[in-house]
Parts: sequence; structure tokens; C-alpha cells
Amino acid sequence: MEPDPVSGSLEESHREDYRMTDTSPARIIDPTCIGYYHAHLYYQDTQGLAEARRLAEAAAARFDIKVGRFHERPVGPHPLWSCQLSFAAESFGQIVPWLALNRGDLDIFVHVGTDDDLFDHTQGVIWLGHSHQLDLSGFTGDG
Repeated sequence: MEPDPVSGSLEESHREDYRMTDTSPARIIDPTCIGYYHAHLYYQDTQGLAEARRLAEAAAARFDIKVGRFHERPVGPHPLWSCQLSFAAESFGQIVPWLALNRGDLDIFVHVGTDDDLFDHTQGVIWLGHSHQLDLSGFTGDG
């Protein structure tokens, strides 16, 4: 199943098949439920913004990715300024190692895209650089 190239989301009919609400240790999850990945470039000031733009431009020139907006404030669950890179699950093996080698001082939050936001931002994550506490209240109904 291919993600929508604009949103990165799986089709509605496929989404319900892969709710990740059961996170018990005995559950084995089929990785084919990953329809896409997001890599969020984190930065805190105009110097970091310039570095994020440089990295995003270089990644877009090399890979089939969608570069999102460059936020100059925390947005959604992200505690720092950020920019989202979206790419197909099949590209993970090329893009994430490249980001790891070329990120400079940027921290990068990479997560799976199963269309279960809470799972994707808590269980399906990889950090390149330092990790940061996310504001998950928008996913849990606590905020």
C-alpha cells in the first residue's frame, strides 16, 4: 500500500487494520504497516534554521522527499523549531543513514507513519543526535 504523496497517510481502509493501541510485549507487528516516515529537523535559532535549510535542500536534491515548512516556533508535539521531511518507507535505508552522516549539529526525530499518531511518536521513533521530550497531550486527549 502506497502512502498519499502529499499527506504521507495510508488510505482510510488500510489505516484501521493497523491501529497500534495494543503495545503488549507479546504482540509482533508486521512492518508492512509502515506506509511512510517523517524526519523532523530540530533547531533553536536562525543559525540552526540556516543549517536545517541547507540539509533539507541537499536531501531534496538527492532523494524523493517532501520538505515541509520551516517553523520558527514549537509546533504540535515538537518542543523546538522544526521542519518535516516526508518519505516513503522503501527509502528509509538510503535517507536515514545519509541524514545521520550529514546532520551536523542538528537533532533529528525520525518516526514511522502508521497513521496512529500516539504510537508513531512514542514507540516507532529513532533519534539522530539528542532526544527531546515531546508534548503528547494532543494525541492522548490530556491537553
